[in-house]
Amino acid sequence: MYRAAIATLVLLTASAAFADGGLVTLRGETPLDVSTTPPPMPSVVNTDIREVRGWPEQPPVIPHHIDNYQIDLNVNRCLTCHGRTAVGASQAPMISITHFMGRDGQVLAAVTPRRFFCTQCHVTQSDVRPIVGNDFKDVDDVIKAMGKP
Repeated sequence: MYRAAIATLVLLTASAAFADGGLVTLRGETPLDVSTTPPPMPSVVNTDIREVRGWPEQPPVIPHHIDNYQIDLNVNRCLTCHGRTAVGASQAPMISITHFMGRDGQVLAAVTPRRFFCTQCHVTQSDVRPIVGNDFKDVDDVIKAMGKP
């Protein structure tokens, strides 16, 4: 039963990917056996304006440059502005309380080691046109569309 459902899902996904005549990839129309010059790296959005999330539970994207930010076992440059004690002076949003919870759900005084390396989940946003569409609607938009306050 589950195999049939998975096979159907794979077929629907594949047919959607090829619906407009071909699979959308970063290579464009270039065949796999042909080397080309890659396009220039896109510029990073550097507005410090929070971006709208593309799906539920998406980690927020980083709306500024992080070039040369040191994030290692000894230093986390992100916490200079986003740490609990720094947000008053920096006016940056504080990291989520979930980043202070240990494996057992216990709230810690400092960022848990599991959440210390920010760029495992959070990425900078590039100024590019998406290669695939996204029709995600936030729950608030769904409720409004239903005509409820």
